Amino acid sequence: MRIADHRDDDIPEINLVPLIDVVLCLLIFFVVTTTFDARSVLKLELPRADGQPAQAGSQPLGILINADGRYFVGNREVLRTDVDALKQALREVAGDDRSQVVLVRADARTPWQAVVTAYDALGQLGFRKVANATVPAPAAGAGSGQ
Repeated sequence: MRIADHRDDDIPEINLVPLIDVVLCLLIFFVVTTTFDARSVLKLELPRADGQPAQAGSQPLGILINADGRYFVGNREVLRTDVDALKQALREVAGDDRSQVVLVRADARTPWQAVVTAYDALGQLGFRKVANATVPAPAAGAGSGQ
């Protein structure tokens, strides 16, 4: 009687599914825990204006509006672009202090409606000290090539 040899059926294999699961979990962990710097992500081209910069006594509350009309209050992005979402974000960041200075930094290419919406939300919440961020106008002899 001949006994069958099953050694050929016992080929070892490496199961990659658990490895893929671990790598995916690590990837999700690193994406969630990574902090993003709003200044390095957003490239704003501020409008130009003549005049001297104001001397600020304390750190103002910042509202950034990028060229697409998206809002960033402090270091947090506002996910929706309506007045209610912006007001909620301002309440969370500013708390009850309505006397602080609010610095609106809008890209020069921002749709005007986005800026008006920001002013509307600030007015509805009772902020009265609102400043606009600009960059100095180029010198008359420098010429911008436009």
